[in-house]
Amino acid sequence: MEKELDKVVEEIMSTPNISGCLVADHQGLCLASKGAAHVDSAGIIVAISEQACKIQPTLKPPTVCLESNQKLCLIQRHGTITGAIYKQKE
Repeated sequence: MEKELDKVVEEIMSTPNISGCLVADHQGLCLASKGAAHVDSAGIIVAISEQACKIQPTLKPPTVCLESNQKLCLIQRHGTITGAIYKQKE
């Protein structure tokens, strides 16, 4: 699984304007991190996703977008895995 995960992270990082990528399990354990994504943020990223899911629990998990002047952080949960992609604004 680790090789497959590394392949996906590398593919994401090769996308234009992507500055970081993080993947964590349901307990907030960082499974992969690359670029501007910090391992220490895995727990809070999972917590943000879990809280967003409580807004409408009968629907699929929402994508959370945290935005600043220069960057975006997109957080998405799929099953027990949560991913965050850091993107530079164009």
